[in-house]
Amino acid sequence: MPQPIYLDYNASTPLAPEVLDAMTAVFRDVHGNALSTHAFGAAARDVVERARSEVAATIGASADEIVFTSGGTESNNAAVYGVAEALASRGRHIVITAIEHASIEQCCQVLERRGWAVSRVPVDPQGQIDPRSVEVAIRPDTVLVSVMHANNETGVIQPVAAAARAAHAAGIPVHTDAAQSMGKIKVDVAELDADLLTIAGHKLYAPQGVGALYLKRGTPFEPLVRGAGHQANRRSGTENVALSAALGTACALAGRELELRRSHLQAMRDRLETRLRSALPSLVVHGGGAPRLPNTLYAAFPGCDAQELLSRLDGVATGSGAACHSGKTTPSKVLLAMGVRPEIATATLRLTTGRGTTEAEIDAVAERLVAAVKALIAESTT
Repeated sequence: MPQPIYLDYNASTPLAPEVLDAMTAVFRDVHGNALSTHAFGAAARDVVERARSEVAATIGASADEIVFTSGGTESNNAAVYGVAEALASRGRHIVITAIEHASIEQCCQVLERRGWAVSRVPVDPQGQIDPRSVEVAIRPDTVLVSVMHANNETGVIQPVAAAARAAHAAGIPVHTDAAQSMGKIKVDVAELDADLLTIAGHKLYAPQGVGALYLKRGTPFEPLVRGAGHQANRRSGTENVALSAALGTACALAGRELELRRSHLQAMRDRLETRLRSALPSLVVHGGGAPRLPNTLYAAFPGCDAQELLSRLDGVATGSGAACHSGKTTPSKVLLAMGVRPEIATATLRLTTGRGTTEAEIDAVAERLVAAVKALIAESTT
């Protein structure tokens, strides 16, 4: 069997060696509770607060505005429920986009069942919102606007700052899910004009199970997780010292490497896209006309079924634009929101490069993919 190749970096990333070293050192040497007043607690607290400062510095925030969480899902849940609960007396309406991650969309569905109203701003055929649609969707009872920074499927970057201007003009706080953009492009809370921002560790070479929520000072917020008042009473639970250190190290590494990393990711992505376009003229690149994350290629192979294509890729790890449940293929909601026909959506693969991707891997994937596509099309015509 050919050497396995990983091109699913938007799903999860491997641990960076520097991150593993930092985490291992804490597991080995630091075991106190960060809330304890003795020397062991102080050592743990020092690690956590250093990590908090590293995360904050990467996004242009202050350390006291960073809340450690269990990951992107918790951060998104906390943002939606935290602001909704804090401002429920003012109004019960939220504005999101039609392409938000499930951890935003499903929170809003729960609120709708409780009597809230949710407006979902549409996207154009390239997968991008029009900020004017956010302005139009805002009502007197709106209490939160949430616009993801970059879509996890298409990689298309959203005009968060423009949407935030409209929201802030009406006095409404703004949340952005930056889980996919962190470590790939610049993420700065001032430039985005965000009041809340989500970070997921396993998208930027930290472990699964750790993330952070940026919470701008003064933003109305009720904690999702309650208990003994940890993290300034914003997220209770004994702090995971080692995972905090891991996320801090990953963020600091991303900050140092950002331009080099962006250039490499894009070079690998473009190399793959060029080879596929050359060999497969019918290739459809979703979001190819909009600003995209440098590592993301979301492409359809007309005439092929994505699940069947995945099964023939000889060890290439990637994702598709459709899910298979009980033998039935369901197209991506993101692609459907873009107006993509179901038969094109179900022919779509998401190929995402990472800091360890090599030219040899890209060329091998292109070769295997082209061969598999041509074989499937040939079989369907005989």
